[in-house]
Amino acid sequence: MATPTITLNNGQKFPMLGLGTWQSAPGEVEQAIKDAIDVGYRHFDCAMLYGNEAEIGTAIREKIAEGAVKREELFVVTKLWNTFHERHLVVPTCKKSLENFGLDYIDQYLIHWPVAQKTVGELNVSFPFSNAYGIDYDYVETWKGMEECVKLGLTKGIGLSNFNSKQIERVLNAATIKPVVNQVEVHPNLNQKKLIKFCKDRGLVVTAYSPFGSPTRPWAKPGDPVLSLADPRLVKIGEKYGKTSAQVVLRYLIEIGTVPVPKSSNRKRMMLNIDIFDFKLTSEEIAVIDTFNCNGRAVLAPELKDIPNYPFTDDLEF
Repeated sequence: MATPTITLNNGQKFPMLGLGTWQSAPGEVEQAIKDAIDVGYRHFDCAMLYGNEAEIGTAIREKIAEGAVKREELFVVTKLWNTFHERHLVVPTCKKSLENFGLDYIDQYLIHWPVAQKTVGELNVSFPFSNAYGIDYDYVETWKGMEECVKLGLTKGIGLSNFNSKQIERVLNAATIKPVVNQVEVHPNLNQKKLIKFCKDRGLVVTAYSPFGSPTRPWAKPGDPVLSLADPRLVKIGEKYGKTSAQVVLRYLIEIGTVPVPKSSNRKRMMLNIDIFDFKLTSEEIAVIDTFNCNGRAVLAPELKDIPNYPFTDDLEF
């Protein structure tokens, strides 16, 4: 099935649902990408930090070689990690991601966090905070490096991830090439409606990561908000449309104006996740799911909180 697209502010057609690849185990993600392409996915959300760009690239190139898909039909997103924020490092790091993928260009390149770090030794993708320390570096300078990536043809679009409203505004005020997206955590427990409106008013699309609230996150503590797909309210809405609760959640995220990127390595679940474009929720149903919102952020990145430009500060409304 073909995934509908929306048009970004740079004219790119952006598939309205993607496949997340964070926490995809080595040896598993290559097959997951092949399965995803076979069932209709064209948007892949990746990052250098995830440590699997090479496997993802292998799968993509194999599917292109066998004629299953054309490169121009795919939308590959990856991200600049915190330890490469210094302007002179941005272009070489983007080139390294391209080398990992074995591709000629990236469709969208994002600053992973507004926070800058330096590593002691090599980047450890398994424990990225274990040998890194924070530095005070202006992400506006990083953005200038991102713009160079576009000018050099390394990526077609550039954007942000985990940026708050004040930080987005600073980038917009300095940018000669406008960010196309801000990728942030969005799910019923954290619906981010104010930030979504803020971005939309400025021509940015919000990509929604952790659309189910990252239920397998290893750092969860007892008492943390958990999105239950067994909640009777979600089950009831799903029964009306012949859909699962997970499909209802993804449809909700579409309805409130985001592009969700659920992660899965299970072919059947991938098929269910992409099968959300044949129904719409009523305003009443959206209002019911709105009541789940409790500012239940799952990805707080507490390791970054004492570094300048940490985005989730108490004095910020959104």
